[in-house]
Amino acid sequence: MRLAALRHVYEQPGPFATVYLEGRSPAEDAREQTRLRWRELRERLHSQGAAESALEALDDALAAALSGEEQANGRILVANEDGVTLHARWDAALGTGDGAVWQQLPDLGSYVREHARAIRELVVTASQKGATVRQLVIAEQHEPREVRADDIEGSANEQVHKPRGQGESHGRIQRRADEAASQNAKDVVERLRKISSNFQPHALVLAGETQGRQAIRAELPDELGDILSETDRGGDGAKESDSALTDELLAIAERTSEHNASQRSEQWQAALAHELAAQGAQSVARAAEMGAVETLLLEPGREATREAFLLKTCSDTDAAVDLVATGTELDAGVGAILRYPVNF
Repeated sequence: MRLAALRHVYEQPGPFATVYLEGRSPAEDAREQTRLRWRELRERLHSQGAAESALEALDDALAAALSGEEQANGRILVANEDGVTLHARWDAALGTGDGAVWQQLPDLGSYVREHARAIRELVVTASQKGATVRQLVIAEQHEPREVRADDIEGSANEQVHKPRGQGESHGRIQRRADEAASQNAKDVVERLRKISSNFQPHALVLAGETQGRQAIRAELPDELGDILSETDRGGDGAKESDSALTDELLAIAERTSEHNASQRSEQWQAALAHELAAQGAQSVARAAEMGAVETLLLEPGREATREAFLLKTCSDTDAAVDLVATGTELDAGVGAILRYPVNF
């Protein structure tokens, strides 16, 4: 996640109320339960000295959101005296609980950690005629959330199913069928290139018909082949099959998240060896103030010392934020990969 995406929040004057509402399973009384949860959080903020104008702005934002299935979704809201500065979905790990705090800087640590853990999967359900391509975001312990779906139909007009029997005419028909399937696969992959350039997936998952998967796999460029996972689950529309595919997508997301964190820890160690790293709140803060931080590193379940200040300062210079593997044990829970060496 690039922290510049949050700069508009930090540019507003503090103090801020930061509210986290955990996502819960849909229920008939979900709307009322969310209202009661917010009332408790509102009282907590009031006792902390929150401005009434900020609380009223949060009242209005939540009242507008509590409709349909929306109340089942987790969310984060940030408000100051002038109004709501951030209202976003928050796919926190189940059991995290609600939270609310009034302080000089917004409390965005949990929000950026969730973003860092979330995995973007490009799921391709293939046939010999084309494919359905879904863009999914999978947060820890949550069902996949679909961002967009596209049906891609290949341009080949020939039949893609091969005839039975021998004979010269059957051979010609079979070659044309192979060529049609290959052309359709090329069309799918061309669209995948464009979708991928915007979506920036962590993983490409290829499902569906065996022949369709084979044809698409053969056309994939290296940048998509490098993130490819293939599965024979799903693709036939059956409920059990779709459930099996979802389980596979969740497993791929978990493996990808663990791999990314492990890779980031290795990059951290390499940066340390080349004097392009900092750790500890004081050293990272100094590097951030100099604009030297390329990636701010946090630990998954440990709040860093001066975390809110470090997130704000790094947002000013468009630093990224990411998580290291559990057990890395950064000094004060924070480290940084630097753009250039800094003398501390």
